[in-house]
Amino acid sequence: MAIIFITGANKGLGHEAARRLIGLGHTVLLGARDAERGQQAAAALGARFVQIDVTDDASVAAAASDVAAHEGRVDVLINNAGVHGPLGDPGSLTGADALGVLDTNVVGAVRTTSAFLPLLGKSQDPAIVNVSSGMGSLTFTHDPDRVESKVAAPLYTASKAALTMLTTQYAKALPGIRVNAVDPGYTATDLNDNRGTQTVTEGTDAIVAVATEGPGAGSGRFVDRTGDLGW
Repeated sequence: MAIIFITGANKGLGHEAARRLIGLGHTVLLGARDAERGQQAAAALGARFVQIDVTDDASVAAAASDVAAHEGRVDVLINNAGVHGPLGDPGSLTGADALGVLDTNVVGAVRTTSAFLPLLGKSQDPAIVNVSSGMGSLTFTHDPDRVESKVAAPLYTASKAALTMLTTQYAKALPGIRVNAVDPGYTATDLNDNRGTQTVTEGTDAIVAVATEGPGAGSGRFVDRTGDLGW
């Protein structure tokens, strides 16, 4: 069974992915910024809580040191932490708005991946799962039949497009690690005020599937609950 670290796992997709992966027998390290909420979530699920703020270099380094001292390795890193940011008129957006969204959704994944690479290097079958979105897909956001084409969220969509491209580049640069991006789909979570049409369990289908793939499953892919996608 694998040791799996999940960021942003005290609620939503991260929490449900943790629950399901624990149910499959894996050891889950539940990462969250808020210590009280993270500890409560971990205790309820039977996970170990590790405090991590993906926007803070020192916090990420401390989380990696904590795992190194306790588990000694990580088999799967799930970069799930994310924020939505402002919607609507692009004219109202500020540089601070953009930096805030990118710092969590993209730079946070870079920080965490860099800090956890030594731990992944101690795994016999390491993998990284980046929780991206169809909102960052050029194809989906231009398809009038898809919900992704009907939302104006410039910063969120740009951040998820960047995360998907980051995934493909990491897959090339890290041939010994499977690095894939997943699209949960339009899932009811706090991120969309629970307007999503999928349940949180359906939204974690791709996360759980990719996190539990075996050797040779492929790297540099974009995957939803139905299988591999274009972009």
